[in-house]
Amino acid sequence: MKLSVGSTLKLAFRPWVEGLENVPAEGPAILASNHLSFSDSFFLPAVLDRKVTFIAKAEYFTSPGVKGKLTAAFFKGVGQLPVDRSGVRGAGEAAIRSGLEVLERGELFGIYPEGTRSPDGRLYRGKPGGLARVALRSGAPVIPVAMIDTEKIQPPGKVVPKLMRPGIRIGTPLDFSRYQGMDNDRFIQRAVTDEVMYAILKLSGQEYVDMYATAAKRQIAEAAKAAKIAEAAEAAEAEEAGTQDGGAARKRAGKDEAGGDRAA
Repeated sequence: MKLSVGSTLKLAFRPWVEGLENVPAEGPAILASNHLSFSDSFFLPAVLDRKVTFIAKAEYFTSPGVKGKLTAAFFKGVGQLPVDRSGVRGAGEAAIRSGLEVLERGELFGIYPEGTRSPDGRLYRGKPGGLARVALRSGAPVIPVAMIDTEKIQPPGKVVPKLMRPGIRIGTPLDFSRYQGMDNDRFIQRAVTDEVMYAILKLSGQEYVDMYATAAKRQIAEAAKAAKIAEAAEAAEAEEAGTQDGGAARKRAGKDEAGGDRAA
């Protein structure tokens, strides 16, 4: 996949990279990145010599038919592991187990602390459970990563990407050994996550929003739904007003005609 997908991405998009020296040549490490586009999971591994394993929803690996098998083979090839998201708590535990297994093999584990793609290019609050617990249980360093302009290449809902240069900034590793053994403390989880998110913020230069991206997506969807309802209501009012105006005009025309007949 590095020879095929990776080489194609580098040739077509020519991504620029800063901080490659911060990724260790061997040994476990966690790459914690902002998440702007579906293509983030492809651009980051493409510029690294080492394999990076991300987690992905299980549906990518279980779809039926030839297309489903090809999709599953593709995601396995680019180093993604399936996680069943049928239950929130179960999904979180599965993601943690998968991350720990990757790190125990001495490999690189990629994670998006925001939990989902940013809906508007801004940086949202990191979810504390997964990243912090994997980091504290494994003892692996956390390397902050900022993806730059990937949302412009492939915005949500767009299939065909736009040819332009994205960027990747890789920060210095963060050591959380001082919190070892405290992975179940929610205040420690929050502190670790916030420190990582601040490092990503400095690398990316994004505007920060102190709320979860999932909540922002719900607000955007609700606002769009409300706007659609208001638009439909305005159209209905305009149509009703037009109907009333037309009726009034017909009545006036009828009266005028009757008056003309009497005059005649």
